[in-house]
Amino acid sequence: MTATYLERLAARSVATGTVLCLGLDPDPDALPPGFSPDLRGVEAFARLLLEAAAPYAAAVKPNLAFFEAFGSEGIAVLERLRTSMPADLPVVLDAKRGDIGSTAARQAVALFDRLGGDAVTANPYLGSDALAPLLERLDRFVYVLCRTSNPSAAEIQGLVVAADGDRPSEPVFARVARLAQGWGPGGTVGLVVGATASSELSIVRGIAPGLAFLVPGVGAQGGEIEPVLADGPARVAPAGGRPGGGLLVSVSRGIAASAVGPPVGGGPEDPGERLANMAREWSARLPVLS
Repeated sequence: MTATYLERLAARSVATGTVLCLGLDPDPDALPPGFSPDLRGVEAFARLLLEAAAPYAAAVKPNLAFFEAFGSEGIAVLERLRTSMPADLPVVLDAKRGDIGSTAARQAVALFDRLGGDAVTANPYLGSDALAPLLERLDRFVYVLCRTSNPSAAEIQGLVVAADGDRPSEPVFARVARLAQGWGPGGTVGLVVGATASSELSIVRGIAPGLAFLVPGVGAQGGEIEPVLADGPARVAPAGGRPGGGLLVSVSRGIAASAVGPPVGGGPEDPGERLANMAREWSARLPVLS
């Protein structure tokens, strides 16, 4: 039987000793010297980033927008990058999809079958039936947006919804966490919870003790690591009881930016060495604790 996503993630977390997720967001306007600000430069830098930093990561998270912006040629680059990634490296496609069922079914084919994603990010705004085609893949995984890390997240996610049956009156993000536990066949759903909202992260963990978390917002966005390591790992099944507790902490610019600009403190000139050094540092700051 094919290993589940959570099993593959746990195995990689053990092998690397970290819960670091390497973000792959190659911005053509933020490439190191020597990399042209076009698709050619984006592909070259993305390859260097993967080669230098991926060995220190439990997973990699390509952001589809940075490839889709170049049209079909950009998608072809992502496909080439995907085929070059190690077989044991889980790939989370940051797509933030979510649509009516028939459209979501085609999204599942595109993201899982064509682009080879092991996991995807998805938007719960349309409800559970819109996510069902993504969630029903027993060997794949869906991280549902719950409490995101951007400054205006609370405008909608913080709105309080009325009590409903045995569900209390609570913010939207809390209701999403509560509902998500019953979505899918079991073991295929997790939550995106930002490190910039540590109190909300703690609340969500209390509501959903067994769901895996993908946590953006440390590094360039300023989220603190300690609360994430305290409340990020799942405490019970399906994600709990495994190395890492299903936790992934995404770092993108915090690693990629190390290759831009002059070396700091007598560091190496070579951008690949800089990327490897920074990824190694982040890997050590995000150890597997369970």
